[in-house]
Amino acid sequence: MPDDLTICRLGSGDDADVMDAADLFDQPPQQPWVGSFLRDPTHHLLLACRAGQPVGFVTGVEMIHPDKGREMFVYELAVAPDERRRGVAKALLRELAAIARQRHCYDMWTLTDADNTAALGAYRASGANEESEHVMLTWDWSAPGREPLPS
Repeated sequence: MPDDLTICRLGSGDDADVMDAADLFDQPPQQPWVGSFLRDPTHHLLLACRAGQPVGFVTGVEMIHPDKGREMFVYELAVAPDERRRGVAKALLRELAAIARQRHCYDMWTLTDADNTAALGAYRASGANEESEHVMLTWDWSAPGREPLPS
C-alpha cells in the first residue's frame, strides 16, 4: 500500500464519512440507506484516504448459501479519476480480501462490464481471475410502468 494512503473500515455511526465521499459514488448516498448498510455486519465499506481526503472506496456484501457456504461479493469499487493507477484500488481490494478470509469466505467475486477497462485493470492487478463467460440478468422494477413480475 502506498505510504500516504490510509484504508478505514466504516461501520455503524460512520455515516458522515460516507457523505464526505459522496463524489465517489454513482449517485449521492441517501439516508436511511447509508445507516442501514453500515449497521449490517455482513456489509463492508472501506474508504481510502490520502491527506485526509477520500480518494476511493470498495463495498463488499457477504452472502451465504446452504450448500456453498459464505462468499464475498465485491459490490462496488470506485477511485477518483486523478488517483487511478496509484495503488488505491489494489489496496482496497487487498483489505476486503483480508476481511473475506477472516470471515471464512471461500471466495470473492464481482461482475463488471466488458468495456470497463479501469475496473478490469484494477481487478486483474489485485489477482482476480476471469473464470467464465457469465450472463447477467436483471429485474429492474424502478422503470415507470414495470411490474414486479409479469402476470
